[in-house]
Amino acid sequence: FVGVDGGILRPELFIGKYGVGLIFLLSGLSLQTSELAKALSNMKLNGLIQFAIFVLWPLVIGLPLKALLTNFIPGLMPPALGDGLLIMTCLPTTVNMCIMLTSASGGNVAASICNAVLSNMAGIFITPALLFQFFGTQIRLPFVQMVLKLCKKVLLPVTVGQGLRATKVKEFYSSHSKFFKRLQEVILLGIAWNAFCNAFSSGLGIDLRQTLILLTLLPTLHLVSLAGLFQIFSLPMFGFSRGEVVAALFCSSQK
Repeated sequence: FVGVDGGILRPELFIGKYGVGLIFLLSGLSLQTSELAKALSNMKLNGLIQFAIFVLWPLVIGLPLKALLTNFIPGLMPPALGDGLLIMTCLPTTVNMCIMLTSASGGNVAASICNAVLSNMAGIFITPALLFQFFGTQIRLPFVQMVLKLCKKVLLPVTVGQGLRATKVKEFYSSHSKFFKRLQEVILLGIAWNAFCNAFSSGLGIDLRQTLILLTLLPTLHLVSLAGLFQIFSLPMFGFSRGEVVAALFCSSQK
């Protein structure tokens, strides 16, 4: 009851709202405006990341996995879980985790911010289209509300951070950069802790056998995707820097 939403520590407020906002503010404070502009104009990197998110995941992973579960091992899990896995592959990247993991790993944070925003904006249109193609179900999303939420959650604190670069706050941040890096990592762990607490306190709606299968399948799927995407983005023909590879890896592998 400590780590769930509405609990004693109110993690949905202090971690999910203020903590995440602080992460993006610090990201904006640490980045030069030219870095953001360069990341936004890197069409090759951005295009490949979006291709991996909305094409490779559903077509190369989602559909074959669904066919495997349906046709070859139908008793492994209920059809609804197989459908859920396919739906997951159609989603855009996460907003919080891909940026935080990129920052913690010394990657190109500007590239991860740009692709997180691009992915979630594009996902408003692409994800419903993919689901309609796969399931024949039409979904209408509140476009304006989702755009406003994305701007409030990401763009506003990044913009505030950019503005603070013109003040003495920038010098304070630079002289205490190690502390702020550790703070970001603590918030990252807090987000994961809050998500697990919420999931297990409310129940997953599946039995123990299915839970164990998912707890084996999902990490395996994630590790395989990380390895495969790393090989793709590290190809010499693309000429990406280490920081760009790290950003691409986390942006394209998080769902």
